[in-house]
Amino acid sequence: MPTDPTIRRVAVVGTGLVGSGWVAHFLAQGLDVVATDPAPHAQAELEKFVERVWPVLVQLGLRPGASRERLRFTTDLADAVGAADFVQESGPERIEFKIGLFAAMDAAAPPATILASSSSGLKMSAIQVSCAHPERCVIGHPFNPPYLIPLVEVVGGEKTSPDTIRRALEFYAACGKQPIHIRKEVPGHVANRLQAALWREAVHLVAEGIASVAEVDAAVAAGPGLRWGAMGPHLTLHLGGGKGGMQHFMDHLSGPFAGWWADLGNPVLTPELKAAIIKGVAEEAGGRSVDELAQERDRVVMGLLALRQARPKA
Repeated sequence: MPTDPTIRRVAVVGTGLVGSGWVAHFLAQGLDVVATDPAPHAQAELEKFVERVWPVLVQLGLRPGASRERLRFTTDLADAVGAADFVQESGPERIEFKIGLFAAMDAAAPPATILASSSSGLKMSAIQVSCAHPERCVIGHPFNPPYLIPLVEVVGGEKTSPDTIRRALEFYAACGKQPIHIRKEVPGHVANRLQAALWREAVHLVAEGIASVAEVDAAVAAGPGLRWGAMGPHLTLHLGGGKGGMQHFMDHLSGPFAGWWADLGNPVLTPELKAAIIKGVAEEAGGRSVDELAQERDRVVMGLLALRQARPKA
């Protein structure tokens, strides 16, 4: 169980793809979870999702007390957050919507309850403006799928208290995540900005006819992506410097990299380019459905996670 004994019951607000992933993760951690979503058939879809991914969670390892029976669903937002110790919001990525939703959650949740948003790019300073207790509001952005990928980006707003950030970091770490504290608010946080930078060049390479969609994907998945699965870009280039490490890289190899920066593309996603990428992705998928591709991804990521967990800790 989480090291913070005050966090026993989690409310998940919004049960789309990200929210459902959070529900599955929290259940696997042995927590009581109450979920809420006003969409028709949301409860049935959530239960189907949890049933589908549960074998993955079993293979990863369940915490004591983990059970799908610890899930309760309600369409009443106040009911969902009214007895929660921690709220994970995963609603639509629209600032006006989130402002109103956070104000409603703030009015209904107990004063000590942390209100965290899964927002992939919005700033908490904008989201918390209508809250009576903005100090307990924080970004807790997962990387999809939340039941599998460890990363959570924790970002405070202008009125978020240091204690809320500390408690959120500790809670996520204690329930199996790898949280990072992002110290300044920027659109897209960190991981999505890195992902956007890479995808921008990937789109440019396709647009210029330099490589196909499948070839660009292969260049990442069969090349640097394998190294990035073991360590990030800075440590990877540290190794690229040989025995001299990053010092040697900076002295002798950084120049070409900086030169390539000047030649990177800045593509425009025209309707024609969008259509070409969609067509290329369909060809690369080769008839495999989204669910089949997701299952394939999960199998590969689980194997990588097992290897990472087995390596000696620094």
